[in-house]
Amino acid sequence: MSPPDQEDLFAAPASSGLLKNLNPEQLAAVTAPAEPALILAGAGSGKTRVLTTRIAWLLQTGQASPGSIMAVTFTNKAAKEMVTRLTTMLPVNVRGMWIGTFHGLCNRFLRAHWKQAKLPQSFQILDSTDTVSAIKRVIRGLNLDEERFVPKQVSWFIAGAKEDGLRPKDIEQHDEQTRKLAEIYQAYEDQCQREGVVDFAELMLRSYELLRDDALLRQHYQQRFRHLLVDEFQDTNKLQYAWLKMFAPPGAGQGVFAVGDDDQSIYAFRGARVGNMSDFEREFRVRQVVKLEQNYRSFGNILDTANALIGHNSRRLGKNLRTEAGPGEPVRVNEVSSDFNEAQWLIEEAQALHRSGMPRSEIAVLYRSNAQSRVIESGLFNAGIPYRVYGGLRFFERAEVKHALAYLRLIENPNDDTSFLRVVNFPARGIGARTMEQLQDAARASGRSLYQSVAAVPGKGGVNLAGFVNLVESMRNLTQGHNLRDIIERVVESSGLADFYRLEKEGAERLENLGELVNAAEAFVTQEGFGKDAVALPVDELGPGSIAEGLPAAVARAEPAVPDAETGEIISPLAAFLSHASLEAGDNQAQAGQDAIQLMTVHSAKGLEFDAVFITGLEEGLFPHENSLSDGDGLEEERRLMYVAITRARQRLYLSFCQTRMLHGQTRYNVKSRFFDELPEAALKWLSPRNQGFGSGFARDYQQAWQRGSGLKSMVGAGRYAEKPAWVEPPVPAAMVKKVDAEHGGLRVGKSVFHNKFGEGVLMTLEGSGVDARAQINFGRHGTKWLALSVAKLTPID
Repeated sequence: MSPPDQEDLFAAPASSGLLKNLNPEQLAAVTAPAEPALILAGAGSGKTRVLTTRIAWLLQTGQASPGSIMAVTFTNKAAKEMVTRLTTMLPVNVRGMWIGTFHGLCNRFLRAHWKQAKLPQSFQILDSTDTVSAIKRVIRGLNLDEERFVPKQVSWFIAGAKEDGLRPKDIEQHDEQTRKLAEIYQAYEDQCQREGVVDFAELMLRSYELLRDDALLRQHYQQRFRHLLVDEFQDTNKLQYAWLKMFAPPGAGQGVFAVGDDDQSIYAFRGARVGNMSDFEREFRVRQVVKLEQNYRSFGNILDTANALIGHNSRRLGKNLRTEAGPGEPVRVNEVSSDFNEAQWLIEEAQALHRSGMPRSEIAVLYRSNAQSRVIESGLFNAGIPYRVYGGLRFFERAEVKHALAYLRLIENPNDDTSFLRVVNFPARGIGARTMEQLQDAARASGRSLYQSVAAVPGKGGVNLAGFVNLVESMRNLTQGHNLRDIIERVVESSGLADFYRLEKEGAERLENLGELVNAAEAFVTQEGFGKDAVALPVDELGPGSIAEGLPAAVARAEPAVPDAETGEIISPLAAFLSHASLEAGDNQAQAGQDAIQLMTVHSAKGLEFDAVFITGLEEGLFPHENSLSDGDGLEEERRLMYVAITRARQRLYLSFCQTRMLHGQTRYNVKSRFFDELPEAALKWLSPRNQGFGSGFARDYQQAWQRGSGLKSMVGAGRYAEKPAWVEPPVPAAMVKKVDAEHGGLRVGKSVFHNKFGEGVLMTLEGSGVDARAQINFGRHGTKWLALSVAKLTPID
């Protein structure tokens, strides 16, 4: 039985008693004196309930009027929920209260004081796209090079400066680049002022400056808002905290009610400053710190795991979650041989949970990096299980992946107009809308493709288009005769995609996804029986190798031709992979309202909860992320991120890690995450033997040797290990290798077999032995496929 949901228990009308059924901690928070108070609200402890009940209690007891309350949230959804709950709790019109997000309240403030803020009454707000366009106009007006001053990057610079409370004159100009950026910032400000527009960061900064510089206005609002309530205080940045202090300075006597959880502060990369909580306690001389430690979401073993982990962080205010729901199921831990096997295992577990009655929508798979979703998505796709990627796009739908695939399609087929239009000016190469209009007109007039019509476009636009065509031709020549992994790596680099994303603010994640595209290709050619080193050549260069001329031998030699699954047409590995990517991108997407497994990063999971949670990829360098390992603050944030992941689970929690993981088409050998050493053994149930494989001392020694560049040879040569375990041999992990004897593991020509992806088929041809063994199988509607027996999971049908 699931523990009760505290958030739903108390949305009762005022007549039933606002304070009824509150636990002692919640009661202490709700009825705290009208002075600065800090509420440490643990995960699942009912903080939304406490916030709304606090407001209702202040109103009902006459301590406050609706106009004297300001409540600040981080999302519009949270603000709307608060208003809805208050409306049901009290017969009071709450619309007069200031309840909203930081930016929403700043907009309301500036609308009321547009003259003092030196804004037109009908000022407009620029979204992120509008902001970049405005900055682009400024850069052009200053005759600066957009390749040196990329508009998107300049927008990040300006937004970051504003969040630190800095105007152009305040920026330290320690080099020529910074001096120019400050100049652009100033010109952008002047342009926005002329046009009567503000961006999101300006809403905050302009409001703060107006309150700071206008003593009478500041005094008015300090006297008006006697009660200031702030949700998710741990996520406030430097400027937001300074803005709050304009309304309620330390020592002024207002009832500042700050609610947050320093153990769930995971947005430092966005500017969030977890230290604001301890600063608030010190600067406001908080006498009352209330800890909400009663958890109404999870069972005991899950909470014990979370408490033990977060206890290793040194800089925390301190609390310990508890529950009355009992210990529940143990936390299940599994070590698997590869990321492929990790995906297969969690899919089987999820299916078992679903068969037992758990909705798929109550099963969540969490990962540290977006790129990890690709293997899991592929497994779900092959198993025909609907899934939804929460807060993001499925792997093959992500913009950077689609860009790379478009370049690859142009190499395979330059007359693909859709792919041409997608990347002809990405990254930017000076090809504007007018040039594209001319090109499309020329293509329509001649009945030819865009690629074939480039010569018809005159002037500078035509020159730039010709440059793009030359780029595609050079990539085709550069990749000819290479295997699929090399092709993708070369295209990502030579197209300019890699350089473009290296300069992006959050480009590291996009580069990881492009690296994962290499992994997807590597897995595809292996699964389809091409062989890792199969090369992709144009069809007219394939030469011998048609079906009539002994195709099986060609496949066995890892040459480029195999029959298409549907038509039997000889295609290259590149063409086959592009078809696979299109199919996987267009299928298995959960429809609105459909019961589907939830996939998401840990960051996206904050604020959500599920009956069952899988936390995958718990390996050193992945979780905790390698960028944090040399930084104490970074490692503590990674631990907070893991704490958030654990506390998403209500009933079942699964933790997994892999001995090997594919990275950029290469096998990476892993050590389990240090977080496992910080978890309580009594709460865990190991599904695999403890310290097997890469959890052992061998793994650590191997990884250290590999990082030194000396590898296994030095370890064996030094006599520390007589021989390496079989599972270390790349490129095929041992758990994926089937021992294929002379009779091919009992398989024989004419026998019916079952494959997870292609269904039932008839075995037509067998050749090779051991890990090189391959089988030709007729899968009916899927056509004839050549599969590597060392990888393909074939089940004989008697």
